[in-house]
Amino acid sequence: MKKHTGFTLIELMIVVAIIAILAAIAIPMYQQYVAKAQLAAAFAEIRPGKTTVETVVQDSRDASLVNAEYIGLRTSQRCTAVNATLAANGVAKISCTLSGSPLVNGKILSLDRDTAGVWTCDGSAFEERYRPTGC
Repeated sequence: MKKHTGFTLIELMIVVAIIAILAAIAIPMYQQYVAKAQLAAAFAEIRPGKTTVETVVQDSRDASLVNAEYIGLRTSQRCTAVNATLAANGVAKISCTLSGSPLVNGKILSLDRDTAGVWTCDGSAFEERYRPTGC
């Protein structure tokens, strides 16, 4: 009699079940990780604009000069739209409309400056667990 080698059907079914359980846990975790990384990258893209805005305010330059292009922000694969404004009283807003995973796509991340010169990050469109440090 010939000896058969290989896997039985039940062994293959067990392996498939284990892979399915791991995938059910891993895929949502990965999507959350991707969303957090995309948000942090967008924050890093708009953050340098603060320096130029502060320079304009400190040098008492014309506030109407300030726009996204003037402060060095360009649209990218991550930020499909960038905006920057500065009012005469020193209130400024730098924003990015994100593109990416469904958890961040189309939402806006912004940096806001008040009249006292304090910058705050407005990530209220995102769940707190996705917001980068400093936002």
